[in-house]
Amino acid sequence: MKITRLESFSTQDVGFVRATCEDGSQGWGQFSPYNADITATVFHRQVARWAIGENAVEIDELIATIGEREHKFPGSYLCRAMTGLDTALWDLRGRIERKSVCELLGGTPRPFPVYASSMKRGEITPEAEAERFLRLRDAHGYGAFKFRVGRECGRDIDEWPGRTEAIVPQIRRALGPDATLLVDGNSAYSPAKAIAVGRMLQDHGIVHFEEPCPYWEHAWTREVREALDLDVTGGEQDCDLAVWRAMIDGRVVDVVQPDVCYIGGVGRMLKVARWAQEAGLPVTPHSANQTLVTVFTLHIMGALANAGPYVEFSIEGPDYYPWEQGLLRNPPQARDGMVAIPDGPGWGVEIEPSWLDKAAYQLTEIGA
Repeated sequence: MKITRLESFSTQDVGFVRATCEDGSQGWGQFSPYNADITATVFHRQVARWAIGENAVEIDELIATIGEREHKFPGSYLCRAMTGLDTALWDLRGRIERKSVCELLGGTPRPFPVYASSMKRGEITPEAEAERFLRLRDAHGYGAFKFRVGRECGRDIDEWPGRTEAIVPQIRRALGPDATLLVDGNSAYSPAKAIAVGRMLQDHGIVHFEEPCPYWEHAWTREVREALDLDVTGGEQDCDLAVWRAMIDGRVVDVVQPDVCYIGGVGRMLKVARWAQEAGLPVTPHSANQTLVTVFTLHIMGALANAGPYVEFSIEGPDYYPWEQGLLRNPPQARDGMVAIPDGPGWGVEIEPSWLDKAAYQLTEIGA
């Protein structure tokens, strides 16, 4: 079954892909968010041209071949663009077979636990963050929460003096001893500072310390992992499979966190998950917004033997992510601290047509 048309619909922030085959069957996918308009250009120049006329069912082989054809450009934008093709073809296959992607991967659609993930740092006080978590706990039943410490790529400087030391006990006091608490450093610290912060986190029962050091400094992160008892986690930024292999073989982290949209799609993420399983490591992916990345992640986690205990679920609204609004007709919703893996064919969600009408459109097709 040959791919005959590949269309993209993009803004600066979000980009969707529609794949069409010779029999008229179609599937929808998505690029990674952020600079999606640039990714759309990469898609049509470096991805779609190799996919047109190829077999839509041989997804992993096609993605691997495109990587080889574009071997001089192995970086983030190529992977973000390949994700658009990969996820559209998985949706297409699911619609043809009348199965969810979760089922195609060997899983079962079901409610899956999520943690409420805050993206805010400088925009919110510790007191306001704690109050927000309490409201969300009561409204949606969340039992796990992630918040920010340090400063993004902060070189040991906090977002403002004393913020980290204030927010950690504030959140613990507000939510009580039974809440599962995670923090994200976003590449904030040197090893010595990360270890000091990590010991304070342990004192307050934090279970997950994400990206404590600059993510590219594997030796630093390993040093922190070896010094602490809580889980040191990371990997969201990494798209190179060789880097992932080294990270897992080198035991850099306790929990791997690939992002399906950054890494290049379902097949490449599953490869990392298999390596992690062989090493005895769980997978708790990065899915920090409510575009289709959360939907993709839910389907994959529903099929992983080494899936971590929860999926990241962004709690930000239009004040923080205005571009998330109006994307999906049936976006995932949190109830009782869980989000249902969609059980319809393919991804089981529908993109809002009115959003597509306003997006920039590009086409690659046979004969063009």
